[in-house]
Amino acid sequence: MAGATGRSTPVEEGAGAQLRDAITARAALVMLGVLLLQLGFALSYMGAFHAPEPHKIPVTLVAPPEAEREAVERLNALPGDPLHVTAVRDRAEARARLLDRRTDAVLLLAPAGPTDTVLVASAGGPSAATAATGVLQDVARAQERRIAVRDLRPPVAGDFRGLSSFYLVLSWTIGGYLAASALNMAAGSKRPTLHRTLVRLAAMVPYAFVSGIGGALIVGPFLDCLPGSFWELVGMGTLVVFASGAVGVALQSVAGTVGLGLTILIFTVLGNPSSGGVYPASLLPPFWAAIGQALPPGAGTTVVRNTVYFGGSATTEAFWILGAWASGGVVVAILAAAFRRGRAGRAGGHFSA
Repeated sequence: MAGATGRSTPVEEGAGAQLRDAITARAALVMLGVLLLQLGFALSYMGAFHAPEPHKIPVTLVAPPEAEREAVERLNALPGDPLHVTAVRDRAEARARLLDRRTDAVLLLAPAGPTDTVLVASAGGPSAATAATGVLQDVARAQERRIAVRDLRPPVAGDFRGLSSFYLVLSWTIGGYLAASALNMAAGSKRPTLHRTLVRLAAMVPYAFVSGIGGALIVGPFLDCLPGSFWELVGMGTLVVFASGAVGVALQSVAGTVGLGLTILIFTVLGNPSSGGVYPASLLPPFWAAIGQALPPGAGTTVVRNTVYFGGSATTEAFWILGAWASGGVVVAILAAAFRRGRAGRAGGHFSA
């Protein structure tokens, strides 16, 4: 009998062959990669969002001279360091700092009376404004004082909780690297030649431009989420999508199918939860707070939000970061293809010799 001889029966051999035919070793490795991305996605988002705690939220203080030093020291000494308080001379300077995005809240201590005022600009991120206000209200209650809150720049009615900038940039970044992946799959996932790489990078330019127009139309005339700044949004969308696509082309040129997983890791698994779209750096754990603005989703969200609501304040660094990712993707993609061509040429020469 088959059991006595230790040999597999035809049924067993057929089942094994069918399994190997349905799930190749390459497919199993791809599934493993997808599993790791899935778990990384869960870990990254829940690690960033599961317990937001304020840490050194920038707050500007305007106080009577005799109370200024004591107020700064008291607020900066709160347990857990929830605030980082800086005193300025007058209300006008404090207001300018708020609208220039150099601070998340302004505390105006009343020279007389029991009610102080907190100024916020929740369009720049309602989570930070809410967290700072909550800490200041707790301090005021402990001193039997009151806080009056004034929002100098709230989100427009269609921009619920100021999240439209984040979701717009999310759609742009995903669209960029999926377009790069589509170009790669159209060629059978072959490592691109130098010519093919240049064509793919060139194809990303009109795609990015059309994506920028589409996004600007959706959040502007169609849904009224981010009204105004139409052509500025088109330009920013073009840059964000091209940066995402160029990185996608580069990583797939270097690592093939694995490159798509690396792109998703950078832009979606790490970039989105750390971007400041949902919670700002001052409410995120240290790792996510450190990387957020260095990645395209964070830089893109800052550029869009600050352009639409704050006249482009504090966007220079974010534009440089987006430009660096875009140009870096182009350079890496071209160098990888050129290296492969040179290596293939040398191998062909040795063979012919």
